[in-house]
Amino acid sequence: MFYVINGEDAPGSLEKRMMARPAHLERIKALQDEGRLILAGPYPAIDNPDPGPAGFSGSLIVAEFVSLEAAQSWAEADPYVTSGVYSKVTVKPFRKVLPD
Repeated sequence: MFYVINGEDAPGSLEKRMMARPAHLERIKALQDEGRLILAGPYPAIDNPDPGPAGFSGSLIVAEFVSLEAAQSWAEADPYVTSGVYSKVTVKPFRKVLPD
């Protein structure tokens, strides 16, 4: 089943985000290599694809996991969680309808 992982950035966490980014992307690329990733990306804090020093307000990942518990465990081990980038992470089941 698919799950949505929604991370909300802690205020002032841009420097931590940049430091943890390579390890974070490595984990997401592993999901992609396994054919389990639907999409992933950050939420710019301002209406600009490159928000510069404004940074980001969080991130979204939609991927396949065997269970909600597996998705939660994966999310909890993410470098953005362990390094304090995210102040809150929500994991929910997701049913993909479109595109086919």
